[in-house]
Amino acid sequence: MLETNLERIRHNLETLSTFNSTPDHGCTRLSFSHEHRRALDFLTEACTSLGMDVVIDPVGNFRARLKGSSLSAPAVMCGSHIDTVLHGGKFDGAAGVVAALEALTVIKEQEVSLRHPLELIAFVEEEGASFGGGLVGSKALVGQYTVKDLMKIVNDEGVSFYEAAKRFGLNPDDLENYVIKKGDVKALIELHIEQGNVLYTKSIPLGVVEAIVGIRQLSVTLTGMANHAGTTPMNLRHDALAAASKLISFVEHCARHEAFDTTVATVGKIHCFPNVTNVIPGKVVFSVDIRDIRDEGISKVEQLIREEVKRISSEYGLQYSISLVGDSKPVKLSEEVISVIQRTAEEVGVKYLKMHSGAGHDSAILTEVTDVGMIFVPSIEGISHAPDENTTFEDLKTGCDVLVNSLVKLAQ
Repeated sequence: MLETNLERIRHNLETLSTFNSTPDHGCTRLSFSHEHRRALDFLTEACTSLGMDVVIDPVGNFRARLKGSSLSAPAVMCGSHIDTVLHGGKFDGAAGVVAALEALTVIKEQEVSLRHPLELIAFVEEEGASFGGGLVGSKALVGQYTVKDLMKIVNDEGVSFYEAAKRFGLNPDDLENYVIKKGDVKALIELHIEQGNVLYTKSIPLGVVEAIVGIRQLSVTLTGMANHAGTTPMNLRHDALAAASKLISFVEHCARHEAFDTTVATVGKIHCFPNVTNVIPGKVVFSVDIRDIRDEGISKVEQLIREEVKRISSEYGLQYSISLVGDSKPVKLSEEVISVIQRTAEEVGVKYLKMHSGAGHDSAILTEVTDVGMIFVPSIEGISHAPDENTTFEDLKTGCDVLVNSLVKLAQ
C-alpha cells in the first residue's frame, strides 16, 4: 500500500492558501483573479517538475497528465476546484486538488507502472462566486455549456464569463476541441472536505459518497415603487422589501413543511434598491437555492415558490420576474468506483461511512461522461464557506492514502 506525505500535503495546502485577496478575512480566490493566476502558476510548476503534461483549457480548467503505459487507454481523473467563495476557507476545493497532486507525486516517486494515464484536474468557477450559477468549468468540459452560453453568464459588473476568460489570456472560442465525451475518461475520484458535521460528530475519518444533491438556483426580482417613507400612507404603498420578507419566510416554510426531510432551501443574497433609510424600497432582487437528493423535492419547492411570488406580487401591486440561475440534477455515483474506495479503505484500515453529499460538486456533472466516486474527510464542527473552516491534516492525509491506492486500482 502506498502512503502519502503529511508534511508535503500541509506545505502545498498552506501554499495555495497564500494566493488570497482577503488574508485577514478568510480565503478569497475568485476565478480569473490575480490570485487565481498565481495558483495556476504554482500547480503548473509542481506538475511539470513531475514530468506531467499541463494544459489550461479554453475556460480555465487546469489539467495535468501523468502518462500510462498505454497510449490509447482513457485517463483516470482526480482533483477538485481552486476557486473559493468570498471570505471562505482554505480547504474547500483546494484540499482535493492538493490530494490529487500528492497522489500523483507518490505514484511518480514510487515508480508505479500503470496502464492508464492519470490526470489531475482543477475545475474553474465551481463556487459561482464570480458568475452566479457555479460548476461552470465542469459543465463546459462535458459540453453542457457552449461558447454562446458562456457569453450569457455575467458577473455583477456585467462582464461575461466569455469576456473574462479572454481577458485572462484564454481562447473560449476553442472550447469544442476540449470537450470530453463518454469513453475519454475511465473514472474520476474527487476528494473533498465534507462541509457538514456528520463525520466530525461521529468521529469517523472518511466518508464514501453514494449520491450528490441536485441544486436549483433562482433569482427573484420584485419591482414596486420607491417613495417617501413619511408621506406615503401604508395603503398606498408598493413596498418591494415588505413583499420580499414574506416570500423569504415562505421559502423556509416550504423546505421545512412542504417537501421531504432531505429538502433544503435558502435565501442567501438580497439586493434592495435604493437601500435608503427614509425611502420605501422600490425594487428587491433575492436568490433562492433549493437542494435535495430527490428531484421531486426540488421541483415541488420551486413550484410552490413560483405560485407564492405571483400571489404576493399581486397583493402588493408589484411586477415580478423569476430567472433560473443554475440547475444540476441529483446523481447517484458509480457503484464500481464506490466499491474500489471501500475496499481500499478496508485495506488501509480506515473506518468509513457511506453517505450523501448535501453540497454540489463538479463530480456530479462528470457523471454524464464517466464513472465517478467521491471521498469525504471531516470538517471540524461542520464549518465551511467561512474563515473558520478547518480539517486536520491527519484526516486529510488519511483521505489522500485512500485516494492514491484507489487510483492505482482503477489505473492498472
